[in-house]
Amino acid sequence: MTILGDLGEKNRVAVFIDGSNLYHRLKELSFHNTVKFEYGGLATFLARKRPLTNASYYVGVVRAKIDDVRGQELRKQQQRLFQVLNNQNLNIRRGYIMSHGDRFYEKGVDVQIAVDLLVGAYEDEYDTAVLLSSDTDLIPAIKKVRNLGKRVEYVGFSHRPSFALQRHADISRLLLPEEIAIFQCNEVLT
Repeated sequence: MTILGDLGEKNRVAVFIDGSNLYHRLKELSFHNTVKFEYGGLATFLARKRPLTNASYYVGVVRAKIDDVRGQELRKQQQRLFQVLNNQNLNIRRGYIMSHGDRFYEKGVDVQIAVDLLVGAYEDEYDTAVLLSSDTDLIPAIKKVRNLGKRVEYVGFSHRPSFALQRHADISRLLLPEEIAIFQCNEVLT
């Protein structure tokens, strides 16, 4: 594992953001309104002056019955988030949310990230994949991407790193709260 690595400007970068992971880490750091966040700026920051070929945000879609007041409010909030992401030129890659009793589980998102990592590597869409996620289910895809001659940068959070992803990535970077704070906006982005 390299801590810093080559940041050459000809190194094409694709950014893969696990939306649920980012959401929960932001909440832990007291960023409570994730609609007021500069996701596009974060993707550019993560590219570190290298050409950004793609930035994708992966998320389970909230579905709610008409009479489910709380579910409808969550769905409306997510639609606002999708508008912000679209306005910031991020590709929204959708999974879905399943409920089991009173618990909810995101499904299909990790698989979509893994598929996009692999397809992008096979189709030479990037030289470096920047992965903002702490999901260890992605390790087999990371290994294959690296075997294909691509680099993988793991981006995590200083207050909750994934040591397993750090071990399997070429470069590991942990974001500090003050680095994240610069992307928190005072106004809703449209």
